Amino acid sequence: MSLYAKDTDQAFQGAGTKPGLEIWCVENLQLVAVPKTSYGKFYSGNSYLILHTIIRKSGPPLHDIHYWLGNDTNKVDSDLASDKALELDAALGSCSVQYRELQGQETEKFLSYFKPCIIPIEGVYSSQKGHSNEDTYEVRLLTCKGDHVVHVKEVPFSRSSLNHNDVFVLDTASKIFLFSGCNSSTQERAKALEVVQYIKDTKHSGNCEVATIEDGKFVGDSEVGEFWSFFGGYAPIPRESPSFFQDQITYQGKLSQIESDSFAREVLEADKCYMLDCEAEIFVWMGRLTSVTERKTSISAAEDFLRNQGRSAGTHLSLITEGLETSKFRSYFANWPLKVEPRLFEEGREKVAAIFKQNGYEVKELPEEDIEPLIDCRGTLKVWRVDGDELSLVPISEQRKLFSGDCYVVQYTYSGNGREENLFYAWLGCESTLEDRRDVISHMNSVVDSTRGDPVMAQVVQDKEPDQFFFIFQMLIIYKGGKSAGYRKFLAEKGIDDKMNNESEDAFFRIQGTSPDNMQAIQVDQPTWQPISVREGSEPDIFWTALGGKTEYAKGKEMKGHVEDPRLLLLNITEGRKIVHSSAVVLNDNMAKEIFNFTQDDLTTEDVLALDCHNELYIWIGCHSKVKSKQQALMLGQKFLETDVLAEGLSVDTPFYVVTEGKEPTFFTRFFEWDFSKQNMHGNSFERKLAKLKGKPQSVEAPLRTSWKSYSRESTPNGLRSRSVSSNGRGRSPSPAPNGSSSNWKSPVSRSQSTSTPTARKLFSESPRSGSSPGSPTEDTRSSIENSYSQANETEAENNINLIIYPYERLKVVSSDPVPGIDVTKREAYLSDEEFVAKFGMTKGNFYKLPKWKQNKLKMSLNLF
Repeated sequence: MSLYAKDTDQAFQGAGTKPGLEIWCVENLQLVAVPKTSYGKFYSGNSYLILHTIIRKSGPPLHDIHYWLGNDTNKVDSDLASDKALELDAALGSCSVQYRELQGQETEKFLSYFKPCIIPIEGVYSSQKGHSNEDTYEVRLLTCKGDHVVHVKEVPFSRSSLNHNDVFVLDTASKIFLFSGCNSSTQERAKALEVVQYIKDTKHSGNCEVATIEDGKFVGDSEVGEFWSFFGGYAPIPRESPSFFQDQITYQGKLSQIESDSFAREVLEADKCYMLDCEAEIFVWMGRLTSVTERKTSISAAEDFLRNQGRSAGTHLSLITEGLETSKFRSYFANWPLKVEPRLFEEGREKVAAIFKQNGYEVKELPEEDIEPLIDCRGTLKVWRVDGDELSLVPISEQRKLFSGDCYVVQYTYSGNGREENLFYAWLGCESTLEDRRDVISHMNSVVDSTRGDPVMAQVVQDKEPDQFFFIFQMLIIYKGGKSAGYRKFLAEKGIDDKMNNESEDAFFRIQGTSPDNMQAIQVDQPTWQPISVREGSEPDIFWTALGGKTEYAKGKEMKGHVEDPRLLLLNITEGRKIVHSSAVVLNDNMAKEIFNFTQDDLTTEDVLALDCHNELYIWIGCHSKVKSKQQALMLGQKFLETDVLAEGLSVDTPFYVVTEGKEPTFFTRFFEWDFSKQNMHGNSFERKLAKLKGKPQSVEAPLRTSWKSYSRESTPNGLRSRSVSSNGRGRSPSPAPNGSSSNWKSPVSRSQSTSTPTARKLFSESPRSGSSPGSPTEDTRSSIENSYSQANETEAENNINLIIYPYERLKVVSSDPVPGIDVTKREAYLSDEEFVAKFGMTKGNFYKLPKWKQNKLKMSLNLF
């Protein structure tokens, strides 16, 4: 915290030194600290100042300042709150972002501090002891909007307040009713249940009944009749009833004519303040060389502008100091520079160290924290090399040697969460061809299809591997060159010499790693000069000339962020164009929305979320989301990196993982306070929360996901060819045996589609090379695997017994009258026994005893796959 000026308000003494919230209320033209027991209670007749502080393990604290203005607050108090926000920012070293919050129009960041919601109280706050600030109980009608944070607004207690778009809470003396408009989303209804729980606990001491009312359901239900009795009986809601959350913004002019959608960073001068009008939000940017008086004048001008232009009260006003620009603000500028200026925190530390040294004290840097593996690293490792349609298992003696011109599929099997877990990596060599990079994703999908459950998948590019990847290998050697036909063809076409290293030749390696458990040796070009020792600060001119000239360089490790500061974003997924018979999912133009102060509860089963940890990315797929295939999930991760949503210079080569609900690994759950009972709940988000609210016992089994759909060559977007052979999640083959191997696996769908189709068991067959490679399965092992396949298929046949019967003409892929809502991966299961025999020439029982590849081949011939 910076040194205080003499005129700094004493209420700020010690502010910002501890993590969490600090709240002050304007009372009698003074700031009064609000006790923690009253946090979240806001009176509509007051103005408040809220400070949120995050203390990080390294780097300076992060501060956000909000000033909240009640609907009935007077102008003097609101102006004072605005001024005090600037004063507090100055006291903290001008290193915060400030937000104006209007009652009923609060930002999502502000609401995230007070989960599940805030319900403003009528009246005025008083800090006097013995004065009761609690409002008296009365019947109220509230409307709720939002899927991760919820805006709660009291509306007139009248039938005309109801509509089909929103969710309403009717709070009566003995019962709380939740009315869900027919056009409201499942997530909104689920968040409204949290509001119901909050009201039940705070207003009724946990003792009241709860009833849920569906829009349009009014016959034969006593609770529905009881609900409508409060409104004088049932009557239809007009179809065009207005939503209380619809924007009523009018735009009557701007400060200046905008010629383009973006500006250059150079237009912002450090000794001036600027206002950026983005219609729904206004930013005031304050240069570091401006005074507090200048900043106050700028903020007043922005607020006057809002009033004079007839803007809605819902227009947000954000105040940003130079150097602390948010990603949303930066997005309005073209090519915002990514170079981060040295923070005052770092500069101050260097000055303090220099003073200590001058006085004879030895100053040592604190050692970096040892990096510890996040999973059990005593598991089983298997590595396949990609060569077009072939996927060859690398012998155990060679699997810790990778080539930069090749791509590999890595499977790591380990014990975790009381069960066997599988983690798959697609490793892309930095010199590999685009064709091989596409093939490795498809091959990984096929191998994943041969395992049970929903394993975690990851894509990593050479030189961007996460620490965990190296811990799994323990010792890794990366050679130049490559063995794939595609890479060698590329060299021939470009006339490039083969860089492949022979065992007899000398090779030059760069050695790196943080401990003996994760060392890497990476082959580099051999130097042609005699090596000489050069001390920093005494470099000869030839040294800098070889590097392209002397410029500023990083004095330490380049860190774009801290792993303890991850950001969770909700990805906006829509149904895209139809690709053959499988629907694609795409990201909206407004592709992501950040979720602030996130918890495990924000992992909503209907959503797809991205957890951005700066140096790695996680794509979390909810069981009820629109993403139904591994291919789609991997594409979303790549699209997120390409778009760089947070405008932080995120590399497209950043490693990313695909994690499915119910199968979250420990290296993902570490970012949350994880409750495994929540992880294992069934139903959609509304059903889960309703069961919890009514005290119904929850299932302890992991949520069931509809099996990942497999893409054929024709249906895979962007030309990515999937070689999946699985057709149903329940019928997947067991995990490969720990020591099993496969040397040459031809994909079921080759480039020419004319090669023979091997069985999925070929994954585990012995090498065709002379003699068995180490770890090759014995005949007994192969027999055991075959039996496992047979048992799995018989189980699948039993699971299909009670399915509804449909005619073949409605079940085939191209049908004039297709059956909706069926599992498209098992169309044949809906045929009657008689029609099944007529089409397949065998019974269902015999069919499901066949290998998966043969089942799929037969289904394809009958247009059922």
